[in-house]
Amino acid sequence: MRLAIPLVTAFLLAAPPSFAAPSHGIAMQGEPALPSDFKSLPYVNPDAPQGGRLRQAITGSFDSVNPFIVKGAEVYGIRTYVFESLMGRNWDEPFSLYGLLAETIDVSDDRQTFTFKLRPEAKFSDGQAVTAADVVFSMETLRDKGRPNFKTYYSKITRAETPDDRTITFHQTVGDRELPLIVGLMPILPKHFWAGKAFDATTLDRIMGSGPYVIADVKPGESITYRRNRDYWGDGLPIAMGLWNFDEVKIDYYRDVNANFEAFKTGLIDVRTESDPGRWATGYDFPAVKQGRITLEKIERKSPAPATGLIFNTRREIFADVRVREALIMAFDFEWANENLFSGAYKRTYGYYAGSELSSLGVPADDREKIILGDAAAKLHPEMLDGTYRLPASDGSGRDRKILRNAVSLLAEAGWTINEAGLVNTAGEQFAFTISVLNREQEKIALHYQRTLSQIGIAASVRTVDSSQFQRMQSTYDFDVIPFTYANSLSPGNEQKHYFGSEGRDAPGTRNYPGIADPAVDRAIAALLTATTREDFIAAARAEDRLLVSGFYMVPFYDAGGQWVARWTHIGRPARQPLPGFDATTLWRNP
Repeated sequence: MRLAIPLVTAFLLAAPPSFAAPSHGIAMQGEPALPSDFKSLPYVNPDAPQGGRLRQAITGSFDSVNPFIVKGAEVYGIRTYVFESLMGRNWDEPFSLYGLLAETIDVSDDRQTFTFKLRPEAKFSDGQAVTAADVVFSMETLRDKGRPNFKTYYSKITRAETPDDRTITFHQTVGDRELPLIVGLMPILPKHFWAGKAFDATTLDRIMGSGPYVIADVKPGESITYRRNRDYWGDGLPIAMGLWNFDEVKIDYYRDVNANFEAFKTGLIDVRTESDPGRWATGYDFPAVKQGRITLEKIERKSPAPATGLIFNTRREIFADVRVREALIMAFDFEWANENLFSGAYKRTYGYYAGSELSSLGVPADDREKIILGDAAAKLHPEMLDGTYRLPASDGSGRDRKILRNAVSLLAEAGWTINEAGLVNTAGEQFAFTISVLNREQEKIALHYQRTLSQIGIAASVRTVDSSQFQRMQSTYDFDVIPFTYANSLSPGNEQKHYFGSEGRDAPGTRNYPGIADPAVDRAIAALLTATTREDFIAAARAEDRLLVSGFYMVPFYDAGGQWVARWTHIGRPARQPLPGFDATTLWRNP
């Protein structure tokens, strides 16, 4: 109950926040698309058959089932199958949430105060009720002991109130309009389960949540099996209809991509997303495909193209100069690689929101955007500012002399010259670095890049590491160059701080792998979080995109324009998929 403030006191205080009525959902921009009486998400089959097992595969290894901390190499699927949040996402909208553990959300007009009301039937897998105390415990534990992004998000909460076991009110003062949604997506941990346990330590114990599955079996580094919770509290909820259709989900781990693929061919794996265009073009000609027992399809994606490429760690002095990074990007021969390594299947990607209205490509900066850019606008290449910038296209020979000469000129401006020892600085030290990769697919593109760089005197070595070592390198930023993908959505927000914010340059465990510390980028991200209109939001995203492209932090690779998916025909899927594309949680086993 909200108390009335006496008139005299009211003159001394700021006006109390104005609230709309409690709602079944919330959208980052505008109103949620689904009505309060929606029956299911638009991209599921609410009548999907139930039962059977889904078998998936991951290349790599794991040594922990706790996905919420920096330590360890986490296993796949825990957050999806075992844990839930206050609200669930409709992936057919840019960013809208609907009640899951919470039946309603009540948000003040300025989004400084927001209240969740828990469903009375919400329970953890051991039967204990989900309470407001669990929600507050989750926020405090993740903030204090979890990954850095959790600390960034939940430190904005100035106060949490729990007037009863089902009601939680959060307060903020920073004006972050995305924060109610971020808290709505917070994984809810059972306070009683973690009593006396070290949350910030790696574990292979069967940790517990409120989700539709429980951990049935863990073989360290080899596999994990999730089993349907027969007493799952959320059966029949509209947000859960058509999802979680299998009695069991097993994730097997393979040390390399070829073993992973062979497991699929022999029927040990039910569904596979392919990332190698060469294999997609010629590798799927085995008997099961020819006999029609495997379906091959390209699923279109309606969200921004993933920003995939090789990341320069600017914490290393060798990559500190933007002219060096621009030259190294210029030297990558995409045209040769696409034709000779990938059967011409790809298109070059530009920027971090390619293929969407958030991209700065082909769009000049307008007045809104220039205000956000501030004095950084004057430092941008004119082509960056007017949207006409493109990476140079090579002649496809793998040794385009004009492009390489231009790269050498930029390197010379930065103090690097070629002599008999190679490319050296004024101290005579050769330009040398290591590209660390996970698999053969990444290795072959890195080796192509290595060969090109050797033509201008750069000694790039390529090293393959296992997934556990790779995750440790990422967490501590102990690398020179690594491949990575930033999969952005149509509603970027707080995660951009985790990706590119200055605070992440030195804090371990963020995804600011380039080591970006640019006040202009921080300003653009802040504008994203405080935008109240779609126009302001788009301007902020384009400003961020323009600044990141201008920083030359990544050798941009390519995109296929969709996802290649192969599945055995005993696995069914809905007729349509959501904006990001393929969603394994909507699959079922055909009778």
